[in-house]
Amino acid sequence: MRVVALVLILAAPLTLAACAGGGGPPKPNKRQMAIIDRALANAPGAAQPSTIVAAEIAFAQAAQEVGQWTAFAQFAAPGALLHGRNGPFPIAPWLATQTNPPQAVTWKPRTVVMSCDGAVAVSQGRMREPDGTVGNFVTVWERQPDGAYRYVFDAGGPDVPQPPQPPKVDVRPGDIVVTELDAIQGLVASCPRGGVPTPPPPAIPLGEDGKTDAKLSKDGTLRWRWEHREDGTRYAAAEYFYQGRWVTAIEQSLVPTAD
Repeated sequence: MRVVALVLILAAPLTLAACAGGGGPPKPNKRQMAIIDRALANAPGAAQPSTIVAAEIAFAQAAQEVGQWTAFAQFAAPGALLHGRNGPFPIAPWLATQTNPPQAVTWKPRTVVMSCDGAVAVSQGRMREPDGTVGNFVTVWERQPDGAYRYVFDAGGPDVPQPPQPPKVDVRPGDIVVTELDAIQGLVASCPRGGVPTPPPPAIPLGEDGKTDAKLSKDGTLRWRWEHREDGTRYAAAEYFYQGRWVTAIEQSLVPTAD
């Protein structure tokens, strides 16, 4: 399951505005968007990593408020895939058979990379299961015809081995405690200039059907891909064109899952 270098400091938990009717994803309120936009205000043009940070925050909060799988259904694009133990599969039919767990997983993004036109983005971050197990996730987002972002691919899994528990901090009356400090890296691909198209990304072996796939954004500035390896390891990566060359922004290997 699931669970950028600019600094976003949240002194208190965010309370998201409820979705006004319908089954669509809830949206952040004006105050939350202002906080996010101030932290990630340097992206040019249509590509604004803050929009994906906002989508992730709304997604995670919805999981707590309406239930984990209900939120996954609300934020999924048509045909969205979940990378499971045998490879990616359409999530909608699977979600229809699931019951929300008593407590939802929590997660936060750490890196967001976007195509120049802002149509495609990949986020990577950290997750925590209700039992305290921590791990990583990768989510691919696409802008929909209505302008909203919904995910088209999701994969996540625990750290193996789990990191040691942080030491407990002895908080005394009068101490000042910083409740949350997140570094979120926002990366945006360079836009084509002077009518010259972006050169294609380096060729990669795709292997046999059903074990790996790669997709290039329509503007040709971002490629994301997944692999399902022989030992069951799930791999995801994102590369973007930046200042004249292709750069790997995200690479994530996830242990085999029982899902």
